[in-house]
Amino acid sequence: MSPFQATSSIPTLHMLCGKIAAGKSTLAARLATDQGTILLAEDDWLHALFADQMSSPADYLRCAEKLRGIMSPHVASLLQAGVSVVLDFPANTVDSRAWMRSLIDHTGAAHKLHLLDVPDELCLARLRARNAAGAHPFAATEAQFHAFSRHFTHPAEEEGFTVVVHRAAE
Repeated sequence: MSPFQATSSIPTLHMLCGKIAAGKSTLAARLATDQGTILLAEDDWLHALFADQMSSPADYLRCAEKLRGIMSPHVASLLQAGVSVVLDFPANTVDSRAWMRSLIDHTGAAHKLHLLDVPDELCLARLRARNAAGAHPFAATEAQFHAFSRHFTHPAEEEGFTVVVHRAAE
């Protein structure tokens, strides 16, 4: 089988829930190494499409909403074609998870919601290191970390997700 062909198993939508610098993109890259799996990273797409339009949290929310509209039919097509998708978009709010849930419901794909349970102090240390390295397309400030963290909500049982918890390896 070609490395670009989907496997015959039911495709899986992998979603990631965790605060800024919790390790979502690192886990996403690892999950995407499975055969028949592709990675779609919000940061890459936002940077390519909207970098010149994003200077505030409100700008991020506006651009992220546009991107979800663009990505919905694409992700659904991949899942329906038998390709598993690692969706490196933050599943950090009930609204963002509702969008992801609609993709699962529409396609009948299997799913895993990966919850990264990482203390704020470790996230902030990782954020400082990431910003110092300068390799990430967006350099969030500590103030932005705290602002976005105020909106973070853990997935609730009634949302109906299969949750896989990943604890910090400090």
